[in-house]
Order: sequence, then structure tokens, then C-alpha cells
Amino acid sequence: MRILIAPDKYAGTLTAPQAAEAIAAGWCRTAPADELDIAPLSDGGPGFLDALHAALGGELQAVTVAGPFGAPVPAAVLLVGTAPRTAYVESAQACGIHLTGGERGEQATTYGVGQLLAAALDAGASRVVVGLGGSGSNDGGAGLLAALGATADVPLDEGVAGLAGITDLTLPTMTTADGGAVEIIAASDVDNPLTGLYGASKVFGPQKGIVDLPQADALLERLAAVAGRIPALEPGAGAAGGLGYALNLLGATRRRGFDVVADALALDERIERADLVLTGEGSFDASSRGGKVPVALAELVGQHARPCVVLAGRVGMGAREYRSLGVESAYSLVELIGEHRALTEPAGALSDLAERVARTWGGAE
Repeated sequence: MRILIAPDKYAGTLTAPQAAEAIAAGWCRTAPADELDIAPLSDGGPGFLDALHAALGGELQAVTVAGPFGAPVPAAVLLVGTAPRTAYVESAQACGIHLTGGERGEQATTYGVGQLLAAALDAGASRVVVGLGGSGSNDGGAGLLAALGATADVPLDEGVAGLAGITDLTLPTMTTADGGAVEIIAASDVDNPLTGLYGASKVFGPQKGIVDLPQADALLERLAAVAGRIPALEPGAGAAGGLGYALNLLGATRRRGFDVVADALALDERIERADLVLTGEGSFDASSRGGKVPVALAELVGQHARPCVVLAGRVGMGAREYRSLGVESAYSLVELIGEHRALTEPAGALSDLAERVARTWGGAE
């Protein structure tokens, strides 16, 4: 059989490439004659640059930027092509929740993401694709705007808490290094607006350590009143703590992060060549419906009439629900291998799970 192995990251334990290698190793122990095609995926969050660099090549330019609380952090810009040159940026490298520990979301800034965009423009890019996801910030992208030259009557680089009392904001002018127009793509599978019941603060704020959710939402509402309400209502404005909103203000167009990666990896053609597609993530549950990798991939796989199987850390939905999404079977690492081993030895545990799954789905030896 020809098996396409295309997982997302397993948050907190394995990157997407590590997960793919672990699944492949376990599968080979049961079905060594199967032909494996490995394609780690991302939806715009952590791993976005790794997936694209593996597929597109290009030049990774190392950059040091301000982290969510101001301390310098290492990051990179992926530069592809010559003229016109495209740059890819992963916002989580500068404001990711792995850098905040899920705490102090009110103070976390996206200033470093703006520095990444500036570095991309300085390197000659005329098109910048920004992967949004996995953020620990909730500042509506105010920090990003500040790094690009925006000014206001309050600090823009002190997180959402710093926006209290804002009444005036002047947006930056975005141009290439030679003064030309800049195309910005916001790559995100999140379609939440900036504010309200389904906005950035109330939906994603708790996991970022925001204590007063109504206050955070009100501050973002105030930012929108000053900078522009219509971009705040667009799908994806609430992505990455409102980074989507800031990019909207700069004229960005939105595209699903999964689609950006899928195109780069020629995923359609690779699915067509496969007999079975394996994917996975840390927790396969109701939140996966929001365009996360396994569900987005299952939709694409269904168009080719191939079976899609999920190997997840946890499975939080029933068979009827996940089959309605195009997933044939879903296997839980915690349930079948055990929570302790899943957390302390994630690669080995996932490899063992893949070995078991191959007994049902793999080709004959």
C-alpha cells in the first residue's frame, strides 16, 4: 500500500515532522513493504515555516525580535524566489503561547511580529505571507502596527492592557524596500471576528491567562472604534489575538493556512497517489472543526475518495461525528497507550500506536 503520513504538531510534545517520523517508524514495524510518503503539515501556527521550507526550499534568514514581554527571541523569515520575492513569517515565533506559558495575556505584545514583517520587506520581499496561530498575545495587533511605524496617544507595545484610553491612531505606510506596493496574505484557519461573544478575547483569552475577559474585549472594541470597525468584523480578524485585524488594517487578504501549506506541498497530487492518508494532532475534538489540519485534510482526502485515519493524543468526539467530517477512524494515544507514556515518551508512544493501527489498515507483509 501507499501511505501518505501528514500530521500536524502534537502541541506541547511533538512537532509535525517529529510526529510524522514516529508514525512512519511504527508503521514500518508492522507493514515494512508499504510505501510511505511523509508530509508534515501546519495550519499557520507553529511549524508553518518548517513545513514550507521543506516544500519550497528558499533562504531562512535568522532574525532576533522582541518576544511577547519584550525580551529578545530568535526567529526567522523564509525568503523564496527572486523578483518578485515572497517572504513567509510565522507569528508564533515572536508571540507564541509557548513563550508566555499561557500567562499574562494582557501584557503580551505582537511587536516582534511587526519586526519580522519589517525584516521581510528589508530583504526585498514584495509579498509577505503571515502564518497566524498559537499566539499568547491578545493586543489586536497593536504591537505589530507600532513596529511598522504606527503612532498613537497610548503605548501600542504593552499588550491589550496598554490600549486603555486610546483615542487616536495613525497607521503605518507599507512599502517595499524600493518603495513599491506590498501584498500581505494572512494565513489562518480561524474565522472569528475581533470582538464580541466569538471574538479573540472571549474565545481564546482563557488559554492565554487573561483574567478579565470583558475588559480585554472592551479594549479591543475601543481599538476598533479608533482604527476602523469594518476590518474588525471580517472573518479571521480575531486570529492570533487580533493579529488578523491589524493585517486587515494594512490591506491584507485572508487565506486558509492549511491551503497555503497544501499548495506548497502539492498535497492534491500526493493524496491521489496514496491508498490511505494518516494524520493527527494533540487533541482531536470539537475545536478541530474550526479548520484544523485533520478536518481540513479529511475534506481534501474525501475529494479523492481515499480513507483518512486520525492518530491523536486524545479523541474527544464520537465515531458518528468524526465520520461526518470525512474521517474513517480515530485512535487515541492516551486511551490505547496510556497518558503517562504519551506525555513522557511521546515519540515512542505514537510509534507504538501507529504499529497497532497498521495491523488493521496496513498492507500485507
